[in-house]
Amino acid sequence: MAHIPFLDLRAAYLALQPDIDAAVQRVLASGWYIQGPEVEAFEAAYAAYCGAAHCVGVANGLDALILGLRALDIGPGDEVIVPSHTFVATWLAVSAVGATPIPVEPHAQTYNVDPALIPAAITARTRAVIAVHLYGQPADLDPLLEVAQKHNLALVEDAAQAHGAMYKGRRIGAHGDVVCWSFYPGKNLGALGDGGAITTDRADIADQVRVLGNYGSSKKYVNDEQGTNSRLDPVQAAALAVKLEHLDAWTARRREIAGRYSSALQDVTTPFVPNWADPVWHLYVVQHPKRDALMAKLSEEGISTLIHYPIAPHRQKAYAELGYAAGAFPLAETLADNMLSLPIGPQMPDADVDRVIETVNRVAPTL
Repeated sequence: MAHIPFLDLRAAYLALQPDIDAAVQRVLASGWYIQGPEVEAFEAAYAAYCGAAHCVGVANGLDALILGLRALDIGPGDEVIVPSHTFVATWLAVSAVGATPIPVEPHAQTYNVDPALIPAAITARTRAVIAVHLYGQPADLDPLLEVAQKHNLALVEDAAQAHGAMYKGRRIGAHGDVVCWSFYPGKNLGALGDGGAITTDRADIADQVRVLGNYGSSKKYVNDEQGTNSRLDPVQAAALAVKLEHLDAWTARRREIAGRYSSALQDVTTPFVPNWADPVWHLYVVQHPKRDALMAKLSEEGISTLIHYPIAPHRQKAYAELGYAAGAFPLAETLADNMLSLPIGPQMPDADVDRVIETVNRVAPTL
């Protein structure tokens, strides 16, 4: 029985091999290996794609979050509201600038942070809200913007999984003060290694991120800030520019697969999509009360699945100092126990989709 991978990155490369190879060779032959025209061209293209005035490439998605928060002058003594259900990087960025993450539970249907719960978490020390567009589905931005404006808070978007996602007909990319992207190879728009960016309509944020990521310098050997080294590599920028031209077609294929899953899967809880959201299905995540057993059965049948994410951030040892006991954020803990990500990707054959559906429908009711 043929193995069904969770995501076939090699197939994605092979589909564009001549163009990617030519782009990489162009960079190698240019002799320009830091910043330069390849990075500038991708930044311009990605800003236009997102409908944002500015794009600044950085080394990875976590750096995008950290530098975005630093550009907003968030640091020690500040609090930042974060989702209780997210990848831990969202929290790590807050900790990295010396601020304190304040968790808020997700909406039970969308899995994104619930805007209605945010006001109760706001204190005199709150400076920002981070909304994560989790699994490729946009968070409900209008009420988030409303509460942010009412309380004079910055809105930071963690869009690491949401390249091309649309909220009320407009692409994610410039709703909040700063939007943070990852180009990790497994993302919908993935590089050949690490990479990241911020997009924003605020020139002051873009300028500050660029300075902070270049040792705190806007002029060589003149350092106005205590910055760091976080720049998008030209080789990655060139490869990303090639892939960006195909992103919408790849997204259409992901949506087709997700639609088939949602129509046909039984005995698992499938994702809910609000009428204002147009997800890009970075992940297709189902729930089952015996998730681990379902995962094991699918593995026996040659189908690879993953768990995103098995331990809620507040239960990680890294955040033991915050003192949250088991049960502090019950919905986040329930999702950590029950969620399973099924294979999905633009190169996934129809036969593999059929087999995943048949297998889940056959084994899930028996557990």
